Amino acid sequence: MKWMGRFEGYNAGALRKDLISGSIVAIVAIPLGMAFAIASGVKPEYGLYTTIVAGVLVSLLGGSKFQIGGPTGAFIPILLAIVMQYGYENLLIAGFMAGIMLILMGVLRLGALIKFIPKPVTIGFTAGIAVTIFSGQIANFLGLRGVERHETFLPSMAELIHRLPSLNVYSILTAGICLAALILVPKKWPKVPGSLVGLLLSTLVAAWFFPGQVATIGSAYGAIPASLPELHVPSVTWDLIVKLLPPALVIAMLGAIESLLSAVVADGMTGARHNSNRELVGQGVANLLTPLFGGIPATGAIARTATNIRSGAVSPMSGIVHGLVVLLILVVFAPYASNIPLASMAPVLMVVAWNMSERKHFAHILKTRTADSIVLVVTFLLTVFTTLTTAVEVGLILAVVLFVKRMSSALSVDKVLPDPSVKHEKVRAHMVTEQHDCPQVAIYSVEGPLFFGAASAFENSGMGGQANRQQGILLLRMGKVPFMDMTGESNFTELIQKYRKSGGTVLVSGLQPQPQALLHKTGCYDMIGHEHFFEHTGEALTAAIALVDRDTCRGCSQMAFRECAALCGRSQALSKPSISDGAVSVPIPVNSGR
Repeated sequence: MKWMGRFEGYNAGALRKDLISGSIVAIVAIPLGMAFAIASGVKPEYGLYTTIVAGVLVSLLGGSKFQIGGPTGAFIPILLAIVMQYGYENLLIAGFMAGIMLILMGVLRLGALIKFIPKPVTIGFTAGIAVTIFSGQIANFLGLRGVERHETFLPSMAELIHRLPSLNVYSILTAGICLAALILVPKKWPKVPGSLVGLLLSTLVAAWFFPGQVATIGSAYGAIPASLPELHVPSVTWDLIVKLLPPALVIAMLGAIESLLSAVVADGMTGARHNSNRELVGQGVANLLTPLFGGIPATGAIARTATNIRSGAVSPMSGIVHGLVVLLILVVFAPYASNIPLASMAPVLMVVAWNMSERKHFAHILKTRTADSIVLVVTFLLTVFTTLTTAVEVGLILAVVLFVKRMSSALSVDKVLPDPSVKHEKVRAHMVTEQHDCPQVAIYSVEGPLFFGAASAFENSGMGGQANRQQGILLLRMGKVPFMDMTGESNFTELIQKYRKSGGTVLVSGLQPQPQALLHKTGCYDMIGHEHFFEHTGEALTAAIALVDRDTCRGCSQMAFRECAALCGRSQALSKPSISDGAVSVPIPVNSGR
């Protein structure tokens, strides 16, 4: 099997490193797993079950050597909303469905597509989630009683203000001790998990100095079982599947984004390369099986993955060890976990929210004051004040619209005129000027992608008017058109048909491979004729001069005719025509390239 290759050359020394790193990550993961579960509206043990089952499966089957899977803060607002709207049992079914979706995404090789989500969108919703998590822990930090949970931000804040009279000083002291440990311990002892020290210290202080004054996990959720639950397959109906399809899709999309972001972070820290599609399959299997043990949806955890790498992990074995150590601690110490105050859990999540807020990247994009800044702010505000689904949908649509607008303005269609500042004899003497324009040859330079967003700019360029000229010759310089879609091809073909209908001729120079391939497929290339395509503009100019109608040329004013004829006589592109030839000079020298 392919995943076995990640254990190639594995030895006792590598196993020792993985045992150490896996144990350290497990100690970090235990308080986070319980905290994430509580914040998601479910019992704390469900977070531990997720850490165990998903942690082992993601490491065993995923596409990153160092990825640590489990419950994460990014899922909190989504899972809380699903629990409140559909209930815990249906959350398990939605997670199961999300697992199937993730597997399909991996099998269909959609892993690379996730990377195309604009950064302002991901930073915007990540910062919005951080605000939601932080604000959701204020009640436990202050020890407020009777607080009713709400799905959206403003009602939640109104509820907090309404319950402020029930503030508990003992809860604030307990939370303050844990917060101090979270801030100070990493500075003094970087390798010691601050969250574990904070929980232990604040729990001991609360139990010793003011017992019974602060709500605990046991008083709020009951005792934590000392084992994994029995395998349970929830009953599913077609109507339920249809109803849970939207939340399952949101879980799958966010899970894919978070896990691949975490894998990218791991690659940056180690120099390794993850397999995106295999990672999605591994995440899918984990989310498929975790609900059968009562666990909530899981994804790659960036902070725990980074801790795993810094602790010396060598292979996926460290992630497997991390899950097994959590299981061992659950079996041995579960009864004691019930004594942890809820006020101690609050600062753990607040620090998680602060660390995931992307505040530096947020400020950096905001300072640019560009379209990306608008996308960032809109996505952030919608995440906070509405739902993550709405925020991501609107953010992506807005990003696409603004991108199309920018790209449409990148297309320019200009009639070529000589540059008076150029002193070269061949350029200075050309007869296509502001005062005198050749009635037979029109030269346009097209620059930028020719696609649906630039359709109006192409249509309004004025080239169509040239088709009304008798025997008109249109030379299109397209060396700077990198891309053409079907809308652009349709507009282009319409222009060609106008010229053909009026008896005119179209010459094209410098056509790039992608537009050329599309014109071949649609038949437009054959309609123009292979002989009318040129690699360089100079070659096209020679052909254009040979095609001009001499009688029409003699119809120009006497002054213009003499100047044109004199120029054509000096042109090295022609075989020394006489004045009576009536050839017409054009604005770009033969050796001008594309």
